[in-house]
Amino acid sequence: MIVLFTDFGADDIYVGQLKASLLEHLPAGTSIVDLLHSAPGFQVRPSAHLLDALQRRFGAGTVFLAVVDPGVGTAREAVVLQTEGKWFVGPDNGLLSVVSGRALRSKTWRITWRPRLLSASFHARDLFAPIAASIAAGEFPAAKVEETENLQLRLPVEDLPEIIYIDHYGNAVTGLPARTVSHASMIGVGERQLPYAKVFGDVPQGSTFWYENSIGLVELAANRASAAARLALALGDPIRVVEPADKTT
Repeated sequence: MIVLFTDFGADDIYVGQLKASLLEHLPAGTSIVDLLHSAPGFQVRPSAHLLDALQRRFGAGTVFLAVVDPGVGTAREAVVLQTEGKWFVGPDNGLLSVVSGRALRSKTWRITWRPRLLSASFHARDLFAPIAASIAAGEFPAAKVEETENLQLRLPVEDLPEIIYIDHYGNAVTGLPARTVSHASMIGVGERQLPYAKVFGDVPQGSTFWYENSIGLVELAANRASAAARLALALGDPIRVVEPADKTT
């Protein structure tokens, strides 16, 4: 299985080309899963935390082709990461570093191979895809990589108390694991403090709240409405945990 995580946009010209490149090299019957093509555009840090949360539900042997790469064509390296039986192929720009930093064990290789035809601006198609396809086919490209001690660019792996993704419903995903927050606590964002609810239907229509989403993160939401619109939320907005004794509003 190859899993795609990009900021390419599902409606643009890039995902189809990426899949075509993969299919040139993959054995028949290999699954390609579109995990996300609306990762925060150009923004590596929130995307790195989102990738780490999403990859946890996939089993050993999965190959992730992960690309949020504003520095494509520059001196940044291309890498392969193996961690806890899973594989990740992408740029060495911090995108894979949260997955790596939170893993018990990991190995890293720098991709030294360059194809004869290599677009300066589309390494996902021309460079990453053939490498990912080889790994998914069970043929590790040893002649095309060189083992390194670690990733060159490593982001902090601590929980990220800010908004890392806003979906089309207007729900705002944060980088804060819900297991670290008491249900009695409020989540503060801007001047507002949101109470906990288990599901959307537990609050009146239009009401805003926080809940534990399906990948275990704190998410800000509204019942049948856009929390992002109601609260004027944007990617990168900080959140805070307000304990019951700390309530001021």
